[in-house]
Amino acid sequence: MNLRSTRNDFRDDGSVSVDLSSTGTNTESDPQFKPDERDETKEVQRLASSETAHIRFWRLVVVALLLVSGAVLSTFTYVFLNGEEKDDYVDAYFLFANTIRDITRFRAENMFEAFQSLGESITAHAIDQNLTFPFVSLPMFEVAGRHALSQSRTEIVFYTPFVTGDEKEAWERYAWENQGWLEESRKIRLDSDKTLQGTSFIEATIPSQIFESTTETAANVDISPPGRDFYSPIWQSSPVPFFPSLQNFNLRSFENTEFVMKTMRLLKDSVMSWVEDASLISGSVWNEKDHDAFHAQFVTGSPDESTSLRPHATIYNPVHEQLGNRDSEIVGFVTGVIAFDAYLADLLPDTVRGIYSVLRNTCGQQFSYELTGNRAVYLGDGDRHETAFNQYEVVVPFNAYRDPELAANTDGHCRYSLHIYPSQQFAQGYKSSLPIVFTSLVAATFFLMALTFLVYDRFVHRRNIKVVNAAARSNAIVSSLFPSNVRDRLFEDAKARSDVNQAAHSRLKTFLHNGDSSDTAITDDNAHHSDFFKTKPIAELFPHTTIMFADISGFTAWSSSREPAQVFQLLETLYHSFDETAKKRRVFKVETVGDCYVAVAGLPDPRKDHAVVMARFAKDCMHQMHSLTRKLEVSLGPDTADLSLRIGLHSGPVTAGVLRGERSRFQLFGDTMNTAARMESNGIRGRIQISQETSDLLADAGKTQWFVAREDTIVAKGKGELNTFWLSVGDVGKGRSTTDTTHSSDDVFAPNNYNSSVALDGLMTTSAESDQQVYNLVSNKTSRLIDWNVDVLSRLIKQIVARRKASKVPKKDSSKQYFCPGDNRGAGTTVLDEVTEILALPEFDADAARRQQDPENIELDDSIMSQLQQYVSNVSAMYRNNPFHNFEHASHVTMSVVKLLSRIVAPVDVVVSDGKNQKRSFASKLHDHTYGITSDPLTQFACVFSALIHDVDHSGVPNAQLVKENSKIATFYQGKSVAEQNSVDLAWDLLLDDSFKDLRAAIFATDVEKARFRQLVVNSVMATDIMDPDLKAIRNARWEKAFSASPNMQEDLKDMTNRKATIVIEHLIQASDVAHTMQHWHIYRKWNERLFLELYQAYIAGRAEKSPETFWYKGELGFFDFYIIPLAMKLKECGVFGVSSDEYLNYAMRNRKEWEDRGQEVVREMMEKIKGRVKRY
Repeated sequence: MNLRSTRNDFRDDGSVSVDLSSTGTNTESDPQFKPDERDETKEVQRLASSETAHIRFWRLVVVALLLVSGAVLSTFTYVFLNGEEKDDYVDAYFLFANTIRDITRFRAENMFEAFQSLGESITAHAIDQNLTFPFVSLPMFEVAGRHALSQSRTEIVFYTPFVTGDEKEAWERYAWENQGWLEESRKIRLDSDKTLQGTSFIEATIPSQIFESTTETAANVDISPPGRDFYSPIWQSSPVPFFPSLQNFNLRSFENTEFVMKTMRLLKDSVMSWVEDASLISGSVWNEKDHDAFHAQFVTGSPDESTSLRPHATIYNPVHEQLGNRDSEIVGFVTGVIAFDAYLADLLPDTVRGIYSVLRNTCGQQFSYELTGNRAVYLGDGDRHETAFNQYEVVVPFNAYRDPELAANTDGHCRYSLHIYPSQQFAQGYKSSLPIVFTSLVAATFFLMALTFLVYDRFVHRRNIKVVNAAARSNAIVSSLFPSNVRDRLFEDAKARSDVNQAAHSRLKTFLHNGDSSDTAITDDNAHHSDFFKTKPIAELFPHTTIMFADISGFTAWSSSREPAQVFQLLETLYHSFDETAKKRRVFKVETVGDCYVAVAGLPDPRKDHAVVMARFAKDCMHQMHSLTRKLEVSLGPDTADLSLRIGLHSGPVTAGVLRGERSRFQLFGDTMNTAARMESNGIRGRIQISQETSDLLADAGKTQWFVAREDTIVAKGKGELNTFWLSVGDVGKGRSTTDTTHSSDDVFAPNNYNSSVALDGLMTTSAESDQQVYNLVSNKTSRLIDWNVDVLSRLIKQIVARRKASKVPKKDSSKQYFCPGDNRGAGTTVLDEVTEILALPEFDADAARRQQDPENIELDDSIMSQLQQYVSNVSAMYRNNPFHNFEHASHVTMSVVKLLSRIVAPVDVVVSDGKNQKRSFASKLHDHTYGITSDPLTQFACVFSALIHDVDHSGVPNAQLVKENSKIATFYQGKSVAEQNSVDLAWDLLLDDSFKDLRAAIFATDVEKARFRQLVVNSVMATDIMDPDLKAIRNARWEKAFSASPNMQEDLKDMTNRKATIVIEHLIQASDVAHTMQHWHIYRKWNERLFLELYQAYIAGRAEKSPETFWYKGELGFFDFYIIPLAMKLKECGVFGVSSDEYLNYAMRNRKEWEDRGQEVVREMMEKIKGRVKRY
């Protein structure tokens, strides 16, 4: 229903009956009434809860006690069992720690004893053989050394005597003469180690002199100089070295060794050095492979790690001159290289994991191991244990000093200890699921108890809940439909009818029990209906109200060229904004009927300032309309910003009430409603017209500056002539008078303002005053049109990208060359020469249709969007300032193309299903039915693109005039389709500019796509030349061939389909180019006037032989009969555009009839406007 039918329902007595139930208004979703609905729901719930407060309280208490008890007992169970597990792993850890301590202490004692025993053996041998130190060599040293190595788990052991400066030369002779022990030791080692061969040892003699290192790394050596107090040359060693390069090496030459030897001589006990690189000494008796194998017995490390870099230290044990006398002179020492890896193996059972051991010494060094069963894992230097377990630290000393206290108080050596810690891994091994299982059982028990209670309570109160919910919903619905006082009356009426129904029900029971057939209450079928009217009608007089009627001017014409969803988007956006303002202003929204919005101030709550409030509300609505339509133009298309409100206000008494019956509604009645409707219907777009009564109330409120008197009087039905006033609307403007209140206010006859000469609604200024305002308006409108075109094109590009990804289109192959007709066109070749009879559309790709993602989820790069914006802006600038052939016309054609593409429908026998195979089948059938247009986004983009650029640089005169004038452009294009070819060349050259590289890549990724896109654009734009008789004859012949009742069976099916697609595409853009003739009468009038003015300007400029005034009326009739109506019929015959084809044909027939009736009058009016404008300017 539209507002016109509503206005006709106003009767002479001032009453009106509008049944909004038929308009589809949903009060439950009305934003105005949401707060009221919530309040009413809370009110009912509050009443219900007050009656059951004690029950609810004790129900909560019982449930809370059950839940709290369950939570407490569950927590206690978990804490207790978890604590038991923690105690288990702590006890186990200390058990293992004690085991580690005992084994480590035993091994440390063995190590110290082994070196002490070896030293005593050397002393005993010297005494037994009456030898003088340092000239002592222990026979079978390899045997004694191997025993010491085995007992101490060291890598190498050697004996080093102290040689005084006076004994140096004698020692060097002694060593040279007694180096036979090397051969003896080699034989013993070969016999015991079958992996060795004789060739493993290098036949060489020991150095003949004591030598030493000049650096700490022994990288540089030199002969030890004479004259020192003593030397410490390495002498016998085990295992025997492969090459005796270390014999006679003066260990004292190392500064660190000097300190340790001094400490050893001071303590007269074994001492240990800090961790150091042992590769120099170990490398003389171990090859790298054997050394790694030795460490691999005990510790696991990184494969890339050198075992020489593992923690190694040196132990120094003194050799005394006298056996058993620690106070005797120290004549040398036994030294061993300790590999700590060997001491960290075999400490735990195989199943134990996660105990950390940190090796520390008093020299500030520390190294971390993880003990895993009978092996250890070297973690690296530093302390790497988990600090959360610091409290469980166990310290194990790694030494066996004879006097520990003295050793602790003596510097110059390092004392070692192992620090044992558990880890989360170790603790986790003692955790089980028992705490969680038992805790869950306890919690589940209490939860089931609570749940059982709640289920029971639920069954008990289910009926009450249903009653409360039903009451809340009913109350909310009633609240949304009626004011509070009317709502109370409704409840009272319902209660009265309930009492009547109860009485009838009692009579029915009496009749059933007593068999009294004479009960009139039973025999009278209309008893219930008569009882319904026994209560008093719900109606009330409100003596002081102000009514507003607001109509969207131009809405009917605007909606004729839009999709239904776009129409509702506009109305929902506007009405929602109005509703929010009404709530803030405390204005009551009565109803919306189509594009009419009705509101009232002064009811249900009477207020003295109802006229002031409604005036402010009307202004707010006007401003919101102005702002929102400009924002929506980007998404809803051209001319949206041209819409405006026409508002009427009237103050007076009104009767408000409810007509009870089916679909009851709150309604207003009275002369005030009638007059308010007349204020609106006789108003002007962009203006707020108020009655004398409303102006008097505003004047009484001191608001005389808000309104001015209207110059003329209006004639209202049943009222005669009325004096009215215009309400000021601030920045929106003062309005403009026009005789056709439903026609757009576009002034197409204003000189030098032809491109987008739409004045701001209500603006009344002279030409001199408005130049800057009009310029700003044109610029803003063009910007909005550009944004809208960019939005449309970007959506299509997203579809192209989505289809390209689903089709897995390969990237451009530089090795292949594809010819694009527009590239490097030869001399004498024109765009028209590229037109082909059949466009080749791609075949349907079922897999791509199945894989394709939603194009809305595609995000285009910022560079693509920026270039698209720039391209459309450049195209708009290339349009000339013509009244008709301008950028606004191109946008209007684009909108029609988009609408027709969106209206392409499937055949009626195709059903869409949710299954993948069904969707693919649907897509395939739709592809066949629409000749492949719907399944190819590039084709759709080309159609829209062609609409945008089809009149670029149009000169404002027909092609025939350009040819007649023998213009350069006509000569260049050989006098055929001059304007159309020029548009294609300009737009295409612009697209190929380097600044649009990314945009081109998004449109066509390959040369094949580029060539196809070019062909689509050429055919589409050339089809807009409808005046060339040769082209028209060719197109008609192709139509007959493609859609003939007896098709050519010899033609290839693919070519036949592509031929139909070609014709459909060409007719689509042809229909869009003249879409104004197949749209609402006011749309047709608007563009018809602009075209008339364009041709009249050409006549005035001497570029036309006749004034359009002489042929316009008959010419339009012929245009309808011979082109527009046949074209609309072809759209319907091709069968792909659904209801749009019927819509276009119906509008064409109606406009043709309207033109036949009013065309001559319209021509006279247009000429009068032109002459009037010429005089004014």
